[in-house]
Amino acid sequence: MTHTPPDLSPAFPAEAWARLEATLCGLAAGKRFALAYSGGLDSRFLAHAGQRFGLDPLLLHVHGPHVAPEESASARAWARLRGLPLLETEADPLSLPEVAAGDRGRCYACKRELFGRLRELAAGLPLCDGSNASDAGQYRPGLRAVRELGILSPLALAGFGKAEIRRCAAATGMENPDQRARPCLLTRLPYGMKPEKDVLAALAQGEEAVRRFLAAAGWEEPEFRLRLTAPGRAELHVAAAKPLAPDMLEGLEKLLAADPRLPAPRVVTMETISGFFDRAGNAPS
Repeated sequence: MTHTPPDLSPAFPAEAWARLEATLCGLAAGKRFALAYSGGLDSRFLAHAGQRFGLDPLLLHVHGPHVAPEESASARAWARLRGLPLLETEADPLSLPEVAAGDRGRCYACKRELFGRLRELAAGLPLCDGSNASDAGQYRPGLRAVRELGILSPLALAGFGKAEIRRCAAATGMENPDQRARPCLLTRLPYGMKPEKDVLAALAQGEEAVRRFLAAAGWEEPEFRLRLTAPGRAELHVAAAKPLAPDMLEGLEKLLAADPRLPAPRVVTMETISGFFDRAGNAPS
């Protein structure tokens, strides 16, 4: 049975939506599937679509020092809002040798460990993740772990990229379809740097302070990252087409300089926020 979403505009990608329905319903065991759930846009959308298609997703969430507490809290709140079952497990990827060394394979090692745990939590249900077609053109070493473990990626299989996800999410009534990505805190550190729990906590708290500051200034869904770009050097990277006003720069720098766990950062505007340490010329000096 096809569950057609109501009140669709002519611009709605109906073929893509139908393709996702066929893919997800074909992967589910009966009406059930397990979902690696971060609370980000992609995993929320997959859970939302599953509900729209009459399925019963089981959300699986990992929390630990690599995840900002606000992200886990937001993930729990949305699951409650939707009445979706949520199972949580705690993990410390900093104990993995590749992660502790800041190796370029840290994401792969982390994903293998975390998805291995989630597979156990899934207890035989098909386990899906939110990888999508837009990820294919980017450096995503964790995708290799996903493939090796047999994790299913319905969005990628159905050809859904970020644009389709946002359009379908908005058209079918999902909350906050413009949500920005907030990846693992380990991505705020350059390769070769040993991660410390107190530093990761400081980065998470700093980003939450920045989010509140920018929201108060009228920014909706601002995109930014607070990073340690080298030992003793921190930078706040803000997605903006032009430099920030001097008073905003001063306010952000003053806000972040108050935390003794981090070097006083400089604020840098850039067009592309993600993948900073994977782009040429951004290795620590």
